[in-house]
Amino acid sequence: MSNEYDPLYLFIDGEWIDAAQRDTSPVVNPATGSVLGHVPHATTTDLERALHASERAFQLWRETAPYERAKILKRAAELIRERAPHIERLLTLEQGKALSESRYEVASAADYFEWFAEEGKRTYGRVVPSRRPQVQQLVKRQPIGPVAAFTPWNFPAITPSRKLSAALAAGCPVIIKPGEECPATTLAIARCLQDAGLPAGVLQVVFGVPDAISAQLIASPVIRKVTFTGSVPVGRLLAARAAEGVKPISLELGGHGPVLVFADADLDQAAQLGAANRFRGTGQICISSTRFLVQRSAYPGFAEKFVAATEALKVGDGLAPGTQVGPLSNQRQLEKIEALVDDAVRRGARVLTGGKRLDGPGYFYAPTVLADVPGEARVMHEEPFGPIALLLPFDELDDALVEANRLPYGLSAYIFTRDARTAIQAGDRLEAGMIGINHFSMIVSELPFGGMKESGYGSEGGAEGIEHYLTTKFISQV
Repeated sequence: MSNEYDPLYLFIDGEWIDAAQRDTSPVVNPATGSVLGHVPHATTTDLERALHASERAFQLWRETAPYERAKILKRAAELIRERAPHIERLLTLEQGKALSESRYEVASAADYFEWFAEEGKRTYGRVVPSRRPQVQQLVKRQPIGPVAAFTPWNFPAITPSRKLSAALAAGCPVIIKPGEECPATTLAIARCLQDAGLPAGVLQVVFGVPDAISAQLIASPVIRKVTFTGSVPVGRLLAARAAEGVKPISLELGGHGPVLVFADADLDQAAQLGAANRFRGTGQICISSTRFLVQRSAYPGFAEKFVAATEALKVGDGLAPGTQVGPLSNQRQLEKIEALVDDAVRRGARVLTGGKRLDGPGYFYAPTVLADVPGEARVMHEEPFGPIALLLPFDELDDALVEANRLPYGLSAYIFTRDARTAIQAGDRLEAGMIGINHFSMIVSELPFGGMKESGYGSEGGAEGIEHYLTTKFISQV
């Protein structure tokens, strides 16, 4: 047990509940393999209590004025910023990413609460002129009801905050189940909300066996809305469960981000930014660049620059000074990456750098660049949620678009070119919900975040982010 790590609880109806008489699972520091703590699993009784608390709290929270809700969310943002050094350290301990990345993530989490505090004040309805003068026609936007939210372990601050801030601003209580691998970060944010004055029952935080928790929560008539970030297979399952109760669901699922690098691009910039983006978070980022499609005449030069930029990255414990790439977050991810690289090499891919597990404790795998990967390799079809970059040549724009749009994923895509016409054409024709041109910065609170095709539906963040937690009511009065 680490004395740097917070005790772990369930948070139900304003009460912090420890692991007594409950199943637990270990939380492991991925940089060392040591156990940080044990997270309690909610029982069916705990979940029923959470549902009852959410149902009761909805009557209070929906009637709380948006200005009052905003005060609480803004205060929570302030507390997150005040406590940021502690939360950042928790995040790196349990998730593994470099402390510099944790710092950015926690700051972004606070931004989401501040942004949606303001957006909650602007859930405007409208008055529609009637065809009959004596009739008044009102369209009102109201909170949809209690929300079941499910978030993964790769962004344990931003992803829960993105969902919580929008739902709470809209007037909806939330039962959230974060990833069991990284519980302390979300619990620290929940404590900020409680200390900011969030009424008991408006937020519950539970952990446990994901399938069992999702089945019980989504089936309950108390839950009116579901939101999930995670893998495509689990997204399909939860969408089917939500459909049984005709409940709306927002899905932000996997990606396999193509990067189109044209011969006229600034290759130094594309390679430096591309390597930094690909291996940020050890590649465990759904909008990360994965397939670098490079125009053939620029391919050799780009490959050389990209490999050099990759090899210059410092790999190590996220808490160590200067670390840029941390460990994979768990043993499952390490084994998956090994299998994907081995399969690609066996089928003829060339390893330009990396391609192996690093010696020592923890779940470290060298940042890996594969060239000329054959189309039948698994990594060309499966999301490589880890430190693998794929380099592939193309001749014309149409060729690049065929490869970029080939997969069922449609989350993020990127373009590097100096030519405005090329940028416009590629941007219009790429099948992705988020597209960066000559840069990779995509996560800010005021912009929508979401994909298309099998990468999900419904945007989070921006003005769009609060829409999913509102329902429309039309009132006609004589």
